Amino acid sequence: MTKRRDLILGLTLAPLAPLAFNTKASEATKQPQEKPQFLFVQTSAGMRYNEGELILKDVSPITVLFSDRPERLAGHMATDDFVPFWSEGQDSFKSNPPNADLALLDENQVDNVVVTLHDPRLEGSDLIYRVDILEGKLPPSGAAASLFIDIIGRPLTPVSFAGARRRMWRRAVIY
Repeated sequence: MTKRRDLILGLTLAPLAPLAFNTKASEATKQPQEKPQFLFVQTSAGMRYNEGELILKDVSPITVLFSDRPERLAGHMATDDFVPFWSEGQDSFKSNPPNADLALLDENQVDNVVVTLHDPRLEGSDLIYRVDILEGKLPPSGAAASLFIDIIGRPLTPVSFAGARRRMWRRAVIY
């Protein structure tokens, strides 16, 4: 139940509301907006590890990407576009290699190995990385695997694409 004094107070303060809103809006526009930072996920039917090389067997043709709050954007890009994207930009993954968590799925357990990724290349349906193991132990082979690639070393990804490619990518992929 609205009291008469609440109504009168509301009516007297109402003209000031736009002024308060405009002040906050102008303060918000003075602060630089951060661009979203994306994490990448690549999945494969199996994996092999041999002498510093991680081979994702039958890797998915799609690399999934998503951002954290406040944007909470999600999308995907073709894995064969991800490989050349690796070395694009001033602060690329090539110049500052990302860490990644490799989740190995076995019938009875899930193992995680933390690695630093280098020099990706596609050979047929296999994606190959040179890796440095940071934590855990990579088995010589394994069943299904998911690779979660960190954003470190690529803070503006993938919005750092140049010009028209960036605009086309954002319109076509992020939903």
